[in-house]
Amino acid sequence: MAETTDIAIVGAGPTGLMLAGDLAAAGVRVRVFERRAERSVLTRAFAVHARTLELLDARGVADELTASGVRIGKLQMVGDAQLDLARLPSRFPYMLLTPQYETEAALERRAKKLGADMVAGAEVTDVHQDADGVRLSVRRSDGTRQRVRAGYAVGADGMNSVVRAALGLPFPGRAALRSVMLADVKLAVPQPEPVANAVRDGIAFVSPLGDGWHRVVAWDRDRQLPVEAPLDFDDVRMITRKALGTDFGMHDPRWLSRFQTDERQAPRYRVGRVFLAGDAAHVHSPAGGQGMNTGIQDAANLAWRLTAAVRGHAPDGLLDAYETERHPIGRSVIRDSGRMMRMALVHSPVVRALVNTASRAAVRIPPLAADLAAKATGIAISYPAPAGAHRLTGRRAPDVRLADGSGTGARLYEALRACDFVLVSRSEGMTGWAGRLVTVAPATPRVPAMLVRPDGYVAWAGDHDDLAGLPAALRAWVGPRE
Repeated sequence: MAETTDIAIVGAGPTGLMLAGDLAAAGVRVRVFERRAERSVLTRAFAVHARTLELLDARGVADELTASGVRIGKLQMVGDAQLDLARLPSRFPYMLLTPQYETEAALERRAKKLGADMVAGAEVTDVHQDADGVRLSVRRSDGTRQRVRAGYAVGADGMNSVVRAALGLPFPGRAALRSVMLADVKLAVPQPEPVANAVRDGIAFVSPLGDGWHRVVAWDRDRQLPVEAPLDFDDVRMITRKALGTDFGMHDPRWLSRFQTDERQAPRYRVGRVFLAGDAAHVHSPAGGQGMNTGIQDAANLAWRLTAAVRGHAPDGLLDAYETERHPIGRSVIRDSGRMMRMALVHSPVVRALVNTASRAAVRIPPLAADLAAKATGIAISYPAPAGAHRLTGRRAPDVRLADGSGTGARLYEALRACDFVLVSRSEGMTGWAGRLVTVAPATPRVPAMLVRPDGYVAWAGDHDDLAGLPAALRAWVGPRE
């Protein structure tokens, strides 16, 4: 007999863990299958941007990460200019550097506490679906096999996704940069902030990880060995010295690896009852540190939609809108990060001088610098809004202060921790959506009425607390009145 669950998630990286926690918080039965028997202490991703920190704040885990991570107040642009993040309209006006395993550990603790079933050492080998559900074949690390039946399944199992392959989806794109070298090292001269440079011979990037180790990413134009080739630590030190003028006395590497930077995207994020998220759906250049952030944001967008489907009150088109909203975001990240990488690799002195001049000019123009900072950190992400909608519709909801006595916290993002829709209004709460809608009052009268989705984006808004269009918005987003 197959075991059953509401949602099966394949992959326990940041994307899968974020999704599992949100579903469990909403009371959905969720089971997560992770091929690895033990969590690795090594890491690829380490940059957590402001918008992702806001989403983690809405899950109650951001403060835990910011307490131990390294806060970086400026972003290195292509060239030698730096983008100041101090004026971001966020509680988190910085980029946080923390190892991916710390983010995973915080998200896993949350998911388990809320009741998610985490199954380690369990490799999903096949996925089939029919009109009523999804069947997964699982091979355990002890050699036993099992079948699991779920209402829906999500592939968050990385670039070589078994789920995507089972769906028969291609992964078109290209290999953008081969034989990139990675090393986690100790430095004789620790660096408090990331440093990077590109020269004719290649590029080097050195950044603190927040745990006493430093990440080195390097590429040697003239030494393009296969990804499978062993990595000599001396090669990392040599190209770092060429690019940065010093190797900072790097020593005692705990991890040496090569990888290939690909730019790929699945043509669809949904096939029937099966969805893709994170690297299973899109991969791109590491420039800008967007990978883990984009996957976590995929999960935040998908979770509440699946919750509505499991509960049986999902409005028409709600599940399809996951792909409609997130596919263009993935495409944009691939385009922008690829452009940054190609500009960094330009070795023409004339072109490099022009890039530097343009970068310096951009950061000196306040409105342009603000737009660049918002885009780089995810604050600027928005979703399509219908014609004539309020200016806030589809945009990130500001973390407004709430009136005393709301019972859900002092800020909007604290009220979002139940993973329900939140109505910000000074009027009486709407009845008929119990268990799906929380009503809170803003602390100041200037705040417009807002219906905020569980992922922190505005579904509907009205000036001066005008609720005339709210009932229709509730039916369209939250589902029918009970």
